[in-house]
Parts: sequence; structure tokens; C-alpha cells
Amino acid sequence: MRLHRNLCFAVIDGLTLIFNEGHYADKVIQHLLKRDKRWGSRDRAFVAETTYDIVRWKRLYAEIAEVKAPYDRDNIWRIFAVWATLRGIKLPDWKYFESTPTRKIKGRFDELSKIRKFRESVPDWMDDLGVKELGESLWTKEIAMQNQQADVILRVNTLKTTKKDLQTKLQSEEIETEFLPNHPSALKLKERANVFKTEAFKNGWFEVQDASSQLVADFLDVKPGMKVVDVCAGAGGKTLHLASLMENKGQIIAMDIYESKLKKLKVRARRNGVHNVELKVIESTKPIKKLHGKADRLLIDAPCSGIGVLRRNPDSKWKLQPEFIENIKDTQTQVLQQYSKMVKPGGKMVYATCSILPSENKQQVDSFLTSEEGKEFTFVKDKNIFAHKSGFDGFYMALLEKKK
Repeated sequence: MRLHRNLCFAVIDGLTLIFNEGHYADKVIQHLLKRDKRWGSRDRAFVAETTYDIVRWKRLYAEIAEVKAPYDRDNIWRIFAVWATLRGIKLPDWKYFESTPTRKIKGRFDELSKIRKFRESVPDWMDDLGVKELGESLWTKEIAMQNQQADVILRVNTLKTTKKDLQTKLQSEEIETEFLPNHPSALKLKERANVFKTEAFKNGWFEVQDASSQLVADFLDVKPGMKVVDVCAGAGGKTLHLASLMENKGQIIAMDIYESKLKKLKVRARRNGVHNVELKVIESTKPIKKLHGKADRLLIDAPCSGIGVLRRNPDSKWKLQPEFIENIKDTQTQVLQQYSKMVKPGGKMVYATCSILPSENKQQVDSFLTSEEGKEFTFVKDKNIFAHKSGFDGFYMALLEKKK
């Protein structure tokens, strides 16, 4: 592989924003990809994948490069040189690479790879927390998998098409997919591609949604005609899935504290041909109180640490802080207490997170069930999904039923 100056500059600029100014990697990359209209798909892939790669392995590469944050531009070039050397890419004779100690880089890599926190490139506190909550063996396997690039998974919109027809349609647009066992609505891309440009996407035939995330709506056991509330709906991936499982019949109330996210859901719902969703911004406790005892089904896709989806958001390894996790657990407790009141007797609710930490998952559910509000519920079943076992995102979901 030959390194091209303008592409490398784009990566260095992107890393400067992510590492030093706290910008989100996905937003930075979206912006970078608009930088030069002459770039082809391979150029854009290089910029996106290299940036993500270096973000993912930041701690390891910075240690090998012997640089410390905040990084100046020369430091970031040194980190880039480590990335290129470990990939076996010949460094051009640019001034940035003049004193790159190639052999030393490989030696340092072998040495540091024996220590998990460097090998898997995680902060000390996260490594300690993972071991404390999951045990040495499980955490070692899981964090290794969280450093692998995630597959692109689609969820077929059954309101408009079938899985087979979607597969055929994408094939005609030169995108090859395969079915996934135990995931009735999922198609996995055989190779990465920009699916948002396809005719099938514009027609609302599918959404991009990880296979683990697709299991949540199924877990809620919805039926056409029900009144379903999705209280942390966000941009609505699971809301839209619920709508297709309900065949557009009945009512879904999608709620969130962020109006901007619900606006995105509105656009997606229109494209998907979904018309049984009502959007509500949670600006006070009023909309919640109005629904007390009214919901056949309630989905709480709770705010969480996101440690189960680090492979999608590698920069969150560096943004997350231990105190955030402590605070988010308080939020989860409150959410369960307040929102569970919407379930009617005999109704069901799912509590879900994209975390793999028991303290955000089973322990939250157990603690809720012993509370005054939770005593009205019985535990039906739960599911822990680990990336190293499933190959997909780490997730947790618990199904509870309200006593009649």
C-alpha cells in the first residue's frame, strides 16, 4: 500500500480533533469524507478505517511511540508511523517519518502485547472494572472482541418487503448479503458498502441495526393492536422494529428527552411507511403520569455505559469516566422506578442496555424487584449477549410482567 499525502493529512487532522478537542469520532469522519470531491470509495475507506483504527488502539500506539496527551501534531504523526509500521506499510521519505525506529516499534509491540490493558488498549480503570464485574477470563475474551471491527447488519422492514426480496434487490445493486440464524429479520453484508445510497434504502426496505439490538423488540412479545410505549426511543431503531412486528396496527408512543432524536425518528418512520407511532418529548413528568397503568408493553432501552458497543464507538474508551458509570446507574434506577408505572396489570416490560456489566444489568433488575414499585412485577427471563460468543454487540435484556 502506498501512502498518499492528502489522505494522511486528513487522518492527522481528524485525530487531532478527536484526541485533543474531544470531538466524536463518527462526526469527525463524516466531516472528513466531504473534504475532497475527487476521492474515490477506496480513498474514503482509507480515511475512515485508519482514523477509527488509530482511535481504537490509541493507548497501545501512544505507548509504543512514547508520546503523552495532549498530543501535538508531531506526536500524532509518530502514532501514525506506529500504525503504518505495524501494518507493514513502507513509510515514504516525508519529514514526519525521518526518525521512525521501525525495528524498535515491532519489539515494543511484542513486549506490550503481553499486558492486557496495552494489548487491548483500554484505560486502567476500565480494565480493573471489567475484571471486577466479569472475572479475568470472561473480560479478557470480551474486550478482545470489542476491538474487532463490527459487521454491517441490516434489519429488513417487513412492512414493505421480505428478507429474500431485499437480498435480491441489494444483489442487483452489487451488495452481497447472507442470512443470520436465530435473527429472523437480519441480513449481514459480506463486504462493507455504503448501503445508504441504495435504492432499497431510499424506499425504506431496511434499516441498519446490529443483530443483538434486533433481539430486543422480539423479546418484548408485542402483538398487532397493542398500546406500546418506548420511553428511551432515541432515533427509533427499536421503535421501527416494533412497528413492523405489530404490522402497523395498534399504537406505539415513542418518547425521549431529546427532541432532536425524535425528529430523526419522524423522518425514518416516513421512509419506513410506519404510521402507528406517536412522538412525545419528555419535558416534565406530565406525559409519563398520563400513561400510568395504560401500556400493554413498555420498552426501557436504558441509558448506559455502552461498554457492550465499544467496537462501534472506540472513542468512548477515552471519553468514558468511572464517575459517569456511577451516575448512569442512578439514572437507570430512577428510570425503572418512574417509567414502570406506565405498565398496566398483566402487561410486560423489557429493561435493556448495550452494556455487559452486571451492575448495570441483572443487579439493577434485582434491586428494582425488591423496591416498592418493583414488588408489583415478576421476573420472566433475561438474556446476556456477549460479543465474543455472538459475534455481535454486547447487550442485556430482561422481561418483567406486572401482576394482575
